[in-house]
Amino acid sequence: MGFTDTFNMDIKKPRVIPGSRAAFFGYTVQQHDISGKKCLMGLPLLVWLPPLAVGCQTYMDIIIVLDGSNSIYPWVEVQHFLINILKKFYIGPGQIQVGVVQYGEDVVHEFHLNDYSSEAFQKGGRKGAKKVMIVITDGESHDSPDLEKVIQQSERDNVTRYAVAVLGYYNRRGINPEAFLNEIKYIASDPDDKHFFNVTDEAALKDIVDALGDRIFSLEGTNKNETSFGLEMSQTGFSSHIVEDGILLGAVGAYDWNGAVLKETSGGKVIPLRESYLKEFPEELKNHGAYLGYTVTSVVSSRQGRVYVAGAPRFNHTGKVILFTMHNNQSLTIHQALQGEQIGSYYGSEITSVDVDGDGVTDVLLVGAPMYFSEGGERGRVYIYNLRQNRFVYDGTLKDSHSYQNARFGSSIASVQDLNQDAYNDVVVGAPLEDNHRGVIYIFHGFQGSILKTPKQRIAASELAPGLQYFGCSIHGQLDLDEDGLVDLAVGALGNAVILWSRPVVQINASLHFEPSKINIFHRDCKRSGRDATCLAAFLCFSPVFLAPHYQTSTVGIRYNATMDERRYTPRAHLDEGGDRYTNRAALLSSSQEHCDRINFHVLDTADYVKPVTFSVEYSLEDPDYGPMLDDGWPTTLRVSVPFWNGCNEDEHCVPDLLLDARSDLPTAMEYCQRVLRKPAQDCSAYTLSFDTTVFIIESTRRRVAVEALLENKGENAYSTVLNISQSANLQFASLIQKVAFRLDFEFSKSVFLHHMEIQLTAGSDSDEEESTKEDNTALLRLHLKYEADVLFTRSSSLSHYEVKPNSSLERYHGIGPPFNCVFKIQNLGLFPIHGVMMKFTVPIATRGGNRLLLLKGFFADQANTSCNIWGNSTEYRHAPTEEDLSRAPQLNHSNADVVSINCNVRLAPNQEISFHLLGNLWLRSLKALKYKLMRITVHAALQRQFHSPFIFREEDPSRQITFEISKQEDSQIPIWIIVGSSLGGLLLLALLVLALWKLGFFKSAKRRREPGLDPTPKVLE
Repeated sequence: MGFTDTFNMDIKKPRVIPGSRAAFFGYTVQQHDISGKKCLMGLPLLVWLPPLAVGCQTYMDIIIVLDGSNSIYPWVEVQHFLINILKKFYIGPGQIQVGVVQYGEDVVHEFHLNDYSSEAFQKGGRKGAKKVMIVITDGESHDSPDLEKVIQQSERDNVTRYAVAVLGYYNRRGINPEAFLNEIKYIASDPDDKHFFNVTDEAALKDIVDALGDRIFSLEGTNKNETSFGLEMSQTGFSSHIVEDGILLGAVGAYDWNGAVLKETSGGKVIPLRESYLKEFPEELKNHGAYLGYTVTSVVSSRQGRVYVAGAPRFNHTGKVILFTMHNNQSLTIHQALQGEQIGSYYGSEITSVDVDGDGVTDVLLVGAPMYFSEGGERGRVYIYNLRQNRFVYDGTLKDSHSYQNARFGSSIASVQDLNQDAYNDVVVGAPLEDNHRGVIYIFHGFQGSILKTPKQRIAASELAPGLQYFGCSIHGQLDLDEDGLVDLAVGALGNAVILWSRPVVQINASLHFEPSKINIFHRDCKRSGRDATCLAAFLCFSPVFLAPHYQTSTVGIRYNATMDERRYTPRAHLDEGGDRYTNRAALLSSSQEHCDRINFHVLDTADYVKPVTFSVEYSLEDPDYGPMLDDGWPTTLRVSVPFWNGCNEDEHCVPDLLLDARSDLPTAMEYCQRVLRKPAQDCSAYTLSFDTTVFIIESTRRRVAVEALLENKGENAYSTVLNISQSANLQFASLIQKVAFRLDFEFSKSVFLHHMEIQLTAGSDSDEEESTKEDNTALLRLHLKYEADVLFTRSSSLSHYEVKPNSSLERYHGIGPPFNCVFKIQNLGLFPIHGVMMKFTVPIATRGGNRLLLLKGFFADQANTSCNIWGNSTEYRHAPTEEDLSRAPQLNHSNADVVSINCNVRLAPNQEISFHLLGNLWLRSLKALKYKLMRITVHAALQRQFHSPFIFREEDPSRQITFEISKQEDSQIPIWIIVGSSLGGLLLLALLVLALWKLGFFKSAKRRREPGLDPTPKVLE
């Protein structure tokens, strides 16, 4: 909630005064001072008033005229009707008189008008009384020629006529009653809908008793046949407010319950006419029952003086409050109207004016809407209006507890005398249904012409006594009931009145000083625990100030804790008493007198002589439940620091001279070339010139960069020296290694990639360094970076060798040749994203003689955002190949063939890869026609960094090749004459060989071997 659990209203010792619940004891409570004797009134407030200066408007003579013929049957129903209708009238002296006349052939006076007792029967009407006639009949009259004359006479005598037609005789005999009804309507006063009744039979008379009674009742005291009231139902005194010249009275029932405000003065009564209210309460809303006068009060303006205020909680269902002045000519002037915002909220049922600063001029007007619906219940609301130039301006609402719904916060609002003794009057608001109908009150403090919207104290009935209900239904707080100089609070509950006593409020001022005023570690003037120490004394002083004048000689007990170096794990100062860092003591303070305690302490050796020693004091009341109350918001802590003497010049002004130097361990391009690439100095010089500026190389395996820094002081002591380190977004601070110099380690960011790195170191101190020596207090490292790309570059192909044979058929390859699929893959194995790199492909597709070697049908990359450009694939080559000898140039590549060039920009995140696919077919027609034995077609792919690319490759111009090796079988063509000559020569040679063998007898010896001999054993041929 934001308010204190308890402030200066004592909830420990309330006085509960019981009374009669049946008499609604506690419904209103008022504090009174009667001849110096304080008393409390707890019954509902009764206001006695002399009779108003208007005539009694219930002065009425009523004549009931009955049809005495035998056609009305049963007669007992008519008797019951008479009994019931007479109960509706207030019959008595000076009030209503009733006469009963029965007619048939003769007129019989059964009761006379001046007979209101049961003994005498006398005739006679009263002069000035309202005349009413009720005619009850079941048939047409026999003297109808005289009817018109009688009606005219009744009009002259201002007789209001009600006619009741009983149709029982006509219904029982089936007779048309039209003529009868027309006559009865003629008898009734106009309009017929208000003065004519008809019933089906005698038994139905009971059904019109209430309607007839209400219409006659509405005529009481009116001068015409109207259905409205003036002041006869006014309920004058429903609310009251005492002003200088009399009493302001609310009359909620006046003017048909629209309400009015009256004033009773010593010189007479002021009763504004109804027309005075029409500006804010128009005639068309008269039936809404505004209840003006439900509550009345007044405000005082510096220009207009006293202005009356009245609430109308039912006006237009949302409620209204008017501010007005009354005049002796029965009129009033409405200066301002405040409108409610929610239907049924009962806005204006409680109004309180508050003079916050007590200067006699109203500062705040509070308007309650206790039935304001919020968060599922009638939570209630109190509106704040501040006086600004004679008008009240809306300034929000008072805050209640958010934990209750059906509280009806604002059912009672009381402006009370200054409760917390701060010279501003306060406000108490009741919520009698909060806390399950036990009730709660909220105390709001006034401050500088307004009311603080957050309550300072919430008092629940459950905290005071058991059994209290509807606590807070009424509140009053203007007197000091126990004569202790403080205003006390009276709160009503159902059957109880509760007195809450105010407690005095005290402010405690604290101060602290030291002797000596500084800690001189160079002067050890005492020994503590056997060691040299610097000893000091702290003087802690308290002075109480009671806000109420009655308590200027009172005392108050406090308890305080004193602690040294409370935020340090190991204190630098210790108390002499006990050697600890803190002490707890009690003190009794007298009003307007200073009380001081001496606290001795000492300081031993310490490494921190720069930051002062903090001395903290916390204090509170020794018994917060009884006696004085510490002022809300008043400080209860004190922190004072005692500094060290800095050891500088006599003026204690130290002038340092700081010097800061820093360098990194990243290699330059020259160092990288010599150490990593292992190239000679001449080549490395050319390598360095390939970059547009001096760059530093980040090797692919490097994770950190180290910065060596040296900080020196060439002047006097520099206390609280601070080294500020800032770095670019691609660096993350990793560690600090401190020696005489110190080393800073930074890790390269995995999420931020920059072409440079920047580290700035700035040294400063609490001492005042000369401006002329501050130039070397800053070291800035700004290095242009080149990153060594860690890539894996591979290739693969579905075709590496193909043999062209004489019988190779084109139909097998759809008229083209064997297909191929080449894949080049790049993988980023490093920590940094790669960009500014281009992939270049060259694919030989034709000889320089215009014979196509292969057909490139497709190229794509498996990374969607890769952009590529292709040149040379649209050239048209001849369909039929020509003779061309390639035996002297068996290696075809971009240098000796027509090529297709493809360039692709490469962007790879860490651990990302990309593949490029080349799809096509060898051109078999040319491969069969060209002259060669073995031919190689080489597809070339190379990675190239752009000039401003932040990346370098350890492999200079990394490239990969895929070679198609094509071989061809020779098809030899032999001339026919050689074949014929060879055949003839062969035959001739064979004939000569046969002839020679025959000459040699080869065939003869064979013959002899075939002849049988005498010798069975063959002989060996030598």
